[in-house]
Amino acid sequence: MKPSSLTLRLVAAAGLWTAAALLAGGLLLSLLFRDYAENTTDSRLSVLLENLVASTEITASGRLALIQTPAEPRFSQPYSGWYWQISRKDGPPIRSRSLWDQALHPNLDVPVPTERHFTGLGPDNQLLRMTERDIKLPGSDKTYRFTVGTEQAEIDNDVRSFNQTLFWSLGALGIGLLTAVLLQVRYGLRPLRQVGRSLAAIRSGRARRLEENFPSEIMPLITELNSLLDHNAAVVERARTHVGNLAHALKTPLAILNNEASHAPNELSGKIKNQTDVMRRYVDHYLVRARTAATGTVLGARAPVASVVDDLLRTLGRIYAERGVHARLEGERRAVFRGERQDLEEMLGNLLENAFKWAQEQVLVTVVKEPDTIAISVEDDGPGISSEKREAVFGRGKRFDETVPGSGLGLAIVRDMAELCGGTIILDDSRLGGLRATLRLPGADDLSDSESRA
Repeated sequence: MKPSSLTLRLVAAAGLWTAAALLAGGLLLSLLFRDYAENTTDSRLSVLLENLVASTEITASGRLALIQTPAEPRFSQPYSGWYWQISRKDGPPIRSRSLWDQALHPNLDVPVPTERHFTGLGPDNQLLRMTERDIKLPGSDKTYRFTVGTEQAEIDNDVRSFNQTLFWSLGALGIGLLTAVLLQVRYGLRPLRQVGRSLAAIRSGRARRLEENFPSEIMPLITELNSLLDHNAAVVERARTHVGNLAHALKTPLAILNNEASHAPNELSGKIKNQTDVMRRYVDHYLVRARTAATGTVLGARAPVASVVDDLLRTLGRIYAERGVHARLEGERRAVFRGERQDLEEMLGNLLENAFKWAQEQVLVTVVKEPDTIAISVEDDGPGISSEKREAVFGRGKRFDETVPGSGLGLAIVRDMAELCGGTIILDDSRLGGLRATLRLPGADDLSDSESRA
C-alpha cells in the first residue's frame, strides 16, 4: 500500500485508535487487578488477625498467652514471608516462628483503634503487606498491637502474571481487530476497485459504459462518469461530422477550379491547377489531423490490427495486380490498436501504398506485441531511402521521385497521426533490401479466440 492509499489511511487511523483504546483498557485492567489483589490479601490478613485475637487470652497471673496458633502453616516456617506479632510498650513482643530472630517494628506511639492496611518493611528489608489493630483483652487494662503481614512480592507476582496474560490477550485482540478492519476496508472499497477495472475496460475498448450495479453511495459518481462518457462520445461524433462537412465543402470548389483550369490550357490555368492540387493535398492533410485529434483519445476505441492489414492488402493487391507484388502478414494476429479503426487504416494505408509503389516483388507486414504497445513494420524490397534523406521525407509535400504518383504527404500524415495517437514511426533498412517503416502505437487487450477467428 502506498502512502497515499485510502486503505492505508483507514487502517492506520483505525490502528492508532485501537492501540490507544487497548493501551488505556490494559492499564485500567491492570490497576483494577492490582487493587483487587491487594483487597483480597487485606481481607485474608483481616481474617488471620481476628483468628490471632481470638486465640489470645490473659492468664490468671496477668500474662498474655496463646490458646492455639493461627491456622496458617507458613507462620511456622522461618522467613516464609508470612508473619504475625503481638506488641506492647512495656515488654518484648510475642511473634510467629517465621520471624525467627527478627521482629516487626510497629509505631506504638500512634494508636490504631481500627484495622489499618499498609505496606512496610519486614525481616531483611522484605516489603510486606500488613494489617494491624490495637486490642484490649478482657482481664487486662493494657493495649496490645496485633500485626499480621505477608510478603508484597506475592501480590506483585500475581499482578505480573496477570499483566503478561493481559498483554498477550490484548495483543492478539489488537491483531484480530486490525485484521478485521483491513478486511472490512478492503471489502468496503471493493466497489472503487471495480470502478477502476470498469474504466480500464472502457479505455481498452471492452466496454462503453460503467455498469449500474454499484452501491448507492457510489451511484452518483457512476452516473456522472457515464454522463461524461456520453457527452465525450457526442462531442467526438459532432467533431467528426463537422470535419466531414468541411471536407466536402472545400473539396467541391477545389474540384470545380481544377476542372475549369483543365479545360482552358494556358499559363494561368496551369498555375491555378497546380495551386488547387497543393490546396487539395493540404486540405486532406489537415482534415486528417483534425479528425485524428478529435478521435485519438476517445475512451473505448479499439481496432484489430490483423483485420485492418488483411483488408488493405486485398485492396492494394487488386490495385497493383499488374505489378505482381506479393504481400504477406506475419506475427501476432490478436494484437489490438487502442484507437479508431479509420485512423489505423489511414496510417497503414499510406505506409502500404508507398511499399506497393516502390516494391519490386515483395511487401512484408510484421506485427509484434510489446508491453502496452504494438509494433507494426511495413517492409519492401524496393530501392529504399538513404539514411541522410529519411528525415526529409517527413516534410510536407517533399518528393524524391516525381515519376511515381503521389502527393508527397503520406509519411508526414502518418507521423502526425501517430504522434496524435501517442505513437511513433521510425524508418530503417529492411531485411528485404528496401525500406522498413516501423509504427509503434498504443495497444489494447488482445482479441479473444472467437474474435480472432472472426
